[in-house]
Amino acid sequence: MVLLPVVDLDPDLAALRPLGGFFLLRTTGAPPVRLPTLAQAYEGKRTDVYGDPLNFRVAKVAVGIQATEVRVAASVAHLGLAARLWSVALACAVLYDCIPDLDPRLLHWDPDGSAPDELRPAAVRPRPADSLSSQIVDEHLAPLEDALRARYRIAPGLLRGNAASALAGAAGQLDRWARAAGRTDAAERARALTAGLLRHPRLAGAGTLTGTAFRRRSCCLYYRVPGGGVCGDCCLVSPPQSSPGASSG
Repeated sequence: MVLLPVVDLDPDLAALRPLGGFFLLRTTGAPPVRLPTLAQAYEGKRTDVYGDPLNFRVAKVAVGIQATEVRVAASVAHLGLAARLWSVALACAVLYDCIPDLDPRLLHWDPDGSAPDELRPAAVRPRPADSLSSQIVDEHLAPLEDALRARYRIAPGLLRGNAASALAGAAGQLDRWARAAGRTDAAERARALTAGLLRHPRLAGAGTLTGTAFRRRSCCLYYRVPGGGVCGDCCLVSPPQSSPGASSG
């Protein structure tokens, strides 16, 4: 593995801009006071604007994808938020050799927004790259999984698969950018970090990583929305012919 030199974590995270908005944080200006933190969302704290922020987000996703089953919308919402968190942290670890402090108590979230504006850190402060798994898996994905399982009765295997799939998706996009930009060092580091992260106890066994291709062992249920099919890394080859009450996870 080729190690990149340590680079200062600039306040604008400018090195992430070529990767697109999904890899960015909105770092300019203080977060609006109306926005809850992700910690408040995980805990189910009610807010004046959105009520329960996590429930608001799931309802918004349900409308957007025309989901008739709330657990399907919850799964898709979980996959999207996990992908955002992984994208920012993994790209920073690769390009800066450190990550921004994404403490859920300090990271504000607009459940009605979209990338890059929906995530607003109180400040851009560096943390060591080797804290990536504890920050994302332990501080974010674990309480998010607990909240979704309690509210929507989603299978833990499904959520584990979502988290792993989101990581692999972020890594794949980062790998493609790095190779197109001639940054083989960044591509190699992204692959090595991803392989290590997928060995975390909360992600281990969620799927198989072969090079940059990932095949999960569960289904996110997207095939159950109107016009939906199976995702590229799904364990299913084609949408099953099942009753509306069937589950996968």
